[in-house]
Amino acid sequence: MNPFHQLYCRIFQSVLRLAIPFLPYRDPKILRTVAEVPAELRQNGVDHVLLITDGPLYALGMTEPLERHLAEQNIRCTVYSRTVSNPTIQNVEEARALYLKESCGALIGFGGGSAIDCAKAVGARIARPKTPIHSMKGILRVLRRIPLLIAVPTTAGTGSEVTLASVITDSESGHKFPINDFPLIPRVAVLDVENTRSLPPAMTATTGMDALTHAVEAYIGRSTTASTRADALEAVRLIFENLENAYEHGNNIQAREHMLTAAFLAGRSFSKSYVGYVHAVAHSLGGRYNIPHGLANAVLLPIVLEVYGPCIYRKLHDLAVAAGVCSPADSLAAGAIKFIEAIRQMNQRMNIPQTLEGIREEDIPHLAQYAAKEANPLYPVPRLLDAEALEVFYYKAADRRKLWTPKPLTSSLRASASTF
Repeated sequence: MNPFHQLYCRIFQSVLRLAIPFLPYRDPKILRTVAEVPAELRQNGVDHVLLITDGPLYALGMTEPLERHLAEQNIRCTVYSRTVSNPTIQNVEEARALYLKESCGALIGFGGGSAIDCAKAVGARIARPKTPIHSMKGILRVLRRIPLLIAVPTTAGTGSEVTLASVITDSESGHKFPINDFPLIPRVAVLDVENTRSLPPAMTATTGMDALTHAVEAYIGRSTTASTRADALEAVRLIFENLENAYEHGNNIQAREHMLTAAFLAGRSFSKSYVGYVHAVAHSLGGRYNIPHGLANAVLLPIVLEVYGPCIYRKLHDLAVAAGVCSPADSLAAGAIKFIEAIRQMNQRMNIPQTLEGIREEDIPHLAQYAAKEANPLYPVPRLLDAEALEVFYYKAADRRKLWTPKPLTSSLRASASTF
């Protein structure tokens, strides 16, 4: 990376870190069951709500208990159920139009991160009706209070119920971009374990690894605080102790509850300390190929941690101790290596592949540029990498047997890739 750009990135990140105590972070109010939602709406003077979810969840009847509770309290509920796995600008505009047509007074995001992110972006568009959604990408572009937003997560992974981020995809360009602003933090989060009980094993695994990635990237970054470090360590402990139980035994309510807590803590941690190159690369892959975000994170996480190298050994050792995969007496290097290997082994036990299918080699430079633009200067990563250096992660994550239009690596990429 150009030394001047590197200096700019670090100055930018240092300013944001110094500003953390003065920024309006807040936690949502926590409810433990959807039965409590009608009273919360009544308390806020709302008698008509737009419920944003996705087609499969709606078809399975997952929203029926909430809709029934709302009807019993004479609260009208209009449903938008066309949210896709990587929510698009079209989803946002369709849901916004429905909200305005039906004169709704609040938003409920019901589902995984996609539905909740869509609801956040709808709120942003309602708050700023003259501003296109792509003009709000980046940080602090909303700046106005959005309608009451209630987040009901059905996965234990994204942490979107506590974060200030919404990630939206431009279907035309295939570009996936984040919107980050404090009004997007839901005012209410419903951590109802019953909504996660029926989550299939594969989604339990990948969304759980999404939560792990949040915690790890927040902890190893350069903008941590005592509270974000504590949240990240506790999230890692809970994930290593409970994710595989939830994966193997979907009705294990205690494991499901612990995973909901872990996702919340990890989300709260990265809201202040940010994520890193795992997320930047995963976002580009999700936007271009619609690869599920949790799956991309799970594959990329050990790859990126290895490339960072010794500069994160001390922090990975801390995480390894919290996860119970190394002893405090182990050397920093030994602890770090054990932690990365433990991630790989957990992926393997949950049948998460080591590589991703469908990556086109001719797309890699373009994808890497998007990832670099997202990450630099915002993400306080342990090591700064430019777009060319980020290309290594795509080659490492790609299934080489199915990598499209093969061509020789440049000498610098070949040297980096050989370290894997």
